[in-house]
Amino acid sequence: MKSKKWLPANVGSYPDRHGKIRYRWRKKGFKSYAFKSAPGTEAFLQELRACEDGSAAPAIEPGAGRIKTGTFDDLLCRYYRSPDFLDPGPRTQTVYRGVLERWRARVGKSGKRYGEALVRDLHARHVEKMLAELLPHRTAANMLRKRLSALMKFAVRIDMASTNPVAATRPFKVEGKGFYTWSEEDIAAYEARHPLGTTARLAFDLMLWTGQRGGDARVMGPGHIRERRLVVTQEKTGVVVSLPILAPLAESILATPLRGLVFVMSEHSRPYTPKGFGNKVRQWCDEAGLPRCSAHGLRKAAARRFAEAGCSNQQIKAWTGHTTDSEVARYTAAANQQVLSDAAGEQLLANLRERLATTTDKPLKGGA
Repeated sequence: MKSKKWLPANVGSYPDRHGKIRYRWRKKGFKSYAFKSAPGTEAFLQELRACEDGSAAPAIEPGAGRIKTGTFDDLLCRYYRSPDFLDPGPRTQTVYRGVLERWRARVGKSGKRYGEALVRDLHARHVEKMLAELLPHRTAANMLRKRLSALMKFAVRIDMASTNPVAATRPFKVEGKGFYTWSEEDIAAYEARHPLGTTARLAFDLMLWTGQRGGDARVMGPGHIRERRLVVTQEKTGVVVSLPILAPLAESILATPLRGLVFVMSEHSRPYTPKGFGNKVRQWCDEAGLPRCSAHGLRKAAARRFAEAGCSNQQIKAWTGHTTDSEVARYTAAANQQVLSDAAGEQLLANLRERLATTTDKPLKGGA
């Protein structure tokens, strides 16, 4: 396989039996992957991300051919090939696989890995002990509980288990509100440190003025622009959003030199990996003196701004790509209470005035 300098790392070309040039991802310790799309296309970048995340080209597991039937090793191999696991985006698959693989590798009191245990032998008391092993990290324990529950639901469906013992357990109560939501002061501090025309500012503007996740902002490029709109297929959920390019974002894009197929390129003129982009945003925030701020917190700030502007849940979902009101509520929890209460009060008085105007000429007390 020949490697060309203009191709991404671990990607090379080779002629097939018809003499046509094909492209393949290869890395030691991982399965190879033949690309279906040509380099330079959005579809190719999606396939490349799937290889780098380990979903399209998973690690080679020594001894995988000697898995014992009915064990969790057996169940996980089947689960990773099912729609239950494959329907979420590549990034989500990587997170879920990481949780399950760390659990599978843990060794129980018997001296065997959890992966070697028989699925039919799992009971609720075992699950509770496994979750307790992760304390005091309650969030990690709850994440494992969710993934094990999904795995056991799949096991029931394929007749590897008769019940889901995880359902009988309870999650741990977690205090806190998740990722910190950027305030307007934080936003101003970042903009002061990273002026227009810098990569740091463009990455920031792509997240703030679209409300998208960092993983989606890092792959946005000219190819996503359709008639002055950004059309994005969200990596995590597969939801397609079409967003108008607001003036501040347009100004930032035009002020920053384009160096490749995506807007945000690394110092080596390559697109950032998911982990690399997150680390870089962390660095840019630290440079601005914002240790609490993160890429995901900026997405929450965008949702907060929409809420403070009086936008409905449906309008906010049209931007963020959320599908339920409860998800929006989590993201807009940091909306300024005073702004919202003032707006609600004005709407209430306006409604009462309108109703009274149709029945009497008497003015409303306290009204203008």
